[in-house]
Amino acid sequence: MSRQKRNTIDLSSKPPLAVVAALDDGGETEASLDELILLLKNIEVPVAARVLQKRRMPDPASFLGGGKAQEIKEYAEPNEITHLVVDDFLTPTQKSNLQKLTGLFVWDRAFVIMKIFESRAHTAEAKLQVELAQYRYEIPSLKGLGHQMSRTGGGIGTRGPGETEFERHRRKLDRRMKSISRRLEDVRRRREERRDRRRREGVPLAALVGYTNSGKSTLLRALSKDAGIVAKDQLFSTLDTVVRRIAYRDGGSFLLSDTVGFIRKLPPELIAAFRATLEEAANADLLLLVLDSSDKDPVETLDIVLDTLRGLGAEGLPRVVVLNKIDKSGEAAESVAVELRARGERVVCVCALDRRGFDELLAEIKEIFESEVAQSPKKDIL
Repeated sequence: MSRQKRNTIDLSSKPPLAVVAALDDGGETEASLDELILLLKNIEVPVAARVLQKRRMPDPASFLGGGKAQEIKEYAEPNEITHLVVDDFLTPTQKSNLQKLTGLFVWDRAFVIMKIFESRAHTAEAKLQVELAQYRYEIPSLKGLGHQMSRTGGGIGTRGPGETEFERHRRKLDRRMKSISRRLEDVRRRREERRDRRRREGVPLAALVGYTNSGKSTLLRALSKDAGIVAKDQLFSTLDTVVRRIAYRDGGSFLLSDTVGFIRKLPPELIAAFRATLEEAANADLLLLVLDSSDKDPVETLDIVLDTLRGLGAEGLPRVVVLNKIDKSGEAAESVAVELRARGERVVCVCALDRRGFDELLAEIKEIFESEVAQSPKKDIL
């Protein structure tokens, strides 16, 4: 017992301080780590250091090799580090082994994103979707919770004397997940009914999609002139679908929706749980792909957004790339626009704060609705 106390670091009373780690596979590792650090900042976890390990494939037992884990442990002890955050998705075995090797709390990218979603969820629907995603994330990890999950028992409410703690807990989560799924399916059906009504009435729908914090909500607020729409300079400030009617300058209107933003390596559990919300974009007549023109590489960001849309089956929808925040990027925005137009994209440069480019954007939207969308039959995407 005394040996265990000497070898265990008490992290519970320390303020959080993290080391972030990733495998350097020659791709976009640095950009992804920068993003992970920003994610952690949004939940008030500062980062003391970043660790890269050059290897093509993760270690199946601990993701990072044992030597690198030991280096992290040696750095952590004198520097008051409490957390190791891996910029990837860990298996329960990898997470458990890394915790044993380093003596730190170990998180992966999925866990960090879910914590942000949890803090941003305010409506009943958003809370249900986040809860469902958390359960889907948690279930594979239950067997790694320790000896208490393998104890057997019997009595009222159990399946028999051979049922383990893991089985009881898993059954409880399954019941809750089914209940949430039924409620979200009701939401999905109501949204589909509203979409059907809009189609019968001939009201076209455009959807704002793009990276989180690219200015989608600010753009919707400015176009709709609805000051009640919440737009904050933070990641994932919008988790619910918001729809407003937008008027053209010369008469007529269309509907514009805003929904959850995208990011690199968005956990599949969240995509599945937010299906009802994301379908609003996947079933739109037109996508407005909003990019922050002041980003380091807006073209790379567009590719990430397109990959996410591909996973939703929505990459084939008509689209306009909206290069936002030209007040920050200046002439660089036009250079990006030229590059994207060379790839065949429709591009409009705007500033959601002072409404620059709005006339051009609305004209482009109207032209598309009056030509391509009107001539092609609407089909369900999901």
